[in-house]
Amino acid sequence: MRRVFLFLLVFSLSVSAQTYLSSSPLAHTYSIVAFDPETGDMGVAVQSHWFSVGSIVTWGEAGVGVVATQSFVNPAFGPDGLALLKAGKSPQETVDELIKKDEGRDVRQLAILDSKGRVATWTGKKCIQAAGHITGTNFSVQANMMLNDKVWGAMNEAFTKAKGNLAERMMAALEAAQSVGGDIRGKQSAAMLVVRAKSTGKVWEDRLVDLRVEDSTEPLKELRRLINVHSAYGHMNNGDLAVEKNDMAKAMQEYSSAMKMFPQNLEMKYWTAITLANKGKIDEALPMLKDIFKKDKNWKTLTERLVPVGLLTVSEEDLKKILK
Repeated sequence: MRRVFLFLLVFSLSVSAQTYLSSSPLAHTYSIVAFDPETGDMGVAVQSHWFSVGSIVTWGEAGVGVVATQSFVNPAFGPDGLALLKAGKSPQETVDELIKKDEGRDVRQLAILDSKGRVATWTGKKCIQAAGHITGTNFSVQANMMLNDKVWGAMNEAFTKAKGNLAERMMAALEAAQSVGGDIRGKQSAAMLVVRAKSTGKVWEDRLVDLRVEDSTEPLKELRRLINVHSAYGHMNNGDLAVEKNDMAKAMQEYSSAMKMFPQNLEMKYWTAITLANKGKIDEALPMLKDIFKKDKNWKTLTERLVPVGLLTVSEEDLKKILK
């Protein structure tokens, strides 16, 4: 009897909402799309008990907008939604057009935000409960198959009250969702994407944050850690730019900020020391390098290899001091 019931259930779902059981991933989840009015940046973030949720739920393009497509996911909503926005459609017009053409509309959940901060959201009437969404000013939070109906309200409140940049505020919303119950099945993967207000024509520069946790028992904790690492390396990059402009005070300030965030990261410490050595501050570089070489001798081998390619430009005498 149980097998007959399951067969009828599968058949019914397949007929009523396309063949989404085979073509639509079951990424039941909670997510947020958001706009930063100060910078114009746009972001989308998500967590789900589904492997690699970021590969199907989160979509975005600089100067255009961001999309979260979830529940019984229609992945085409991502690229198609962005294309409609680029063609001049508003988020609401885009959602309406996508949903109208989709036979599986009743089991879809979709949120679209554009470069003006306008947002539109859809929650199909057959999304697995608890399911719902809240559309606010410059953002939307949405969830389905939650443990309870408190999730999207908690996300709304957390994002509205949170301080910091867009990534930090979206992270607060995800953490709030989990704190009140989250996905009824538990946790597995998470993702965050933040794109620029205007496109530079270089995708690798337009994606300010592009982080994914594919499979973890604590995806949000890992995503939080990655955001912090991302921020630390941002300080390192700023330090490198300051060095190029010969602004050593600024460079060391940025490098110091990075190292304070992750003092155990040898690479951050290493390149800071190499920069100091190249700028003639060998006495400051030596103790840092000594500590690094003691912990991992491969960095000493790498140091010798920097000289022939011009990345370490110290005198022979100073090189001997470094390698001693």
